[in-house]
Amino acid sequence: MCKPRELVAFCDQLLDASAFADYCPNGLQVEGEREIELLVSGVTASAALIEAACDLGADAILVHHGWFWKNEPPCLTGIKARRARTLLKAGMSLIAYHLPLDAHAEVGNNATLGNELGFLEASPTAAGGLLWSGRLAAPLAPEAVAARVAERLGRAPLLVGETARQVTRVAWCSGGGQGHIELAAELGVDLFLSGEISEQTTHLARELGLSYLAAGHHATERYGVQALGERVAAHLGLRHQFVEIANPA
Repeated sequence: MCKPRELVAFCDQLLDASAFADYCPNGLQVEGEREIELLVSGVTASAALIEAACDLGADAILVHHGWFWKNEPPCLTGIKARRARTLLKAGMSLIAYHLPLDAHAEVGNNATLGNELGFLEASPTAAGGLLWSGRLAAPLAPEAVAARVAERLGRAPLLVGETARQVTRVAWCSGGGQGHIELAAELGVDLFLSGEISEQTTHLARELGLSYLAAGHHATERYGVQALGERVAAHLGLRHQFVEIANPA
């Protein structure tokens, strides 16, 4: 059992949270009344996750996507107010880590995604640790890589761009990292994987001669928060449970 601020202090140090200029506050976003014995983790601090945590009797929720984003109205009204009321009525804390969790070399989204997909020699290469690269054990057609990703993530990715050449070297950036596609091409990789896709990304992939896989924002960011929750629980002697809230995006 620990106090919310003890848990946050551990995460802040582990993730080097103060080193990131982020789009939201990292760390303790809502301080609950209870000490923490059961920690629930999830990707996004949605109403569904909060309600699931309440049903489990959780004392705190740890997420990748929290609240209070840059250029977002700061007032607790509407949906945000309903979420906050449920959270505070239950006495639970809300703890969130965004870019620090994307970038961490062990429990981060990109590190854990590379492990899940079986990429070899995985390491951060650019964009402040957010863009990672590695290689496959043997060359595969882009369609075969897409099939492997679908099997591992439980979601069929969208493949665009170059599909004729074999894939050996890969780069990836979880979630909304599609904007790094030109930087990925500069690394000389054959395929770039991220979560989302926009209209212009298809044209960029074609013109860069690169295969691009859009594997889902949620699907590519499920693993970091689970790994962080397990690390926190082991260090502080807590119980931890990850809750999957399905999201096709």
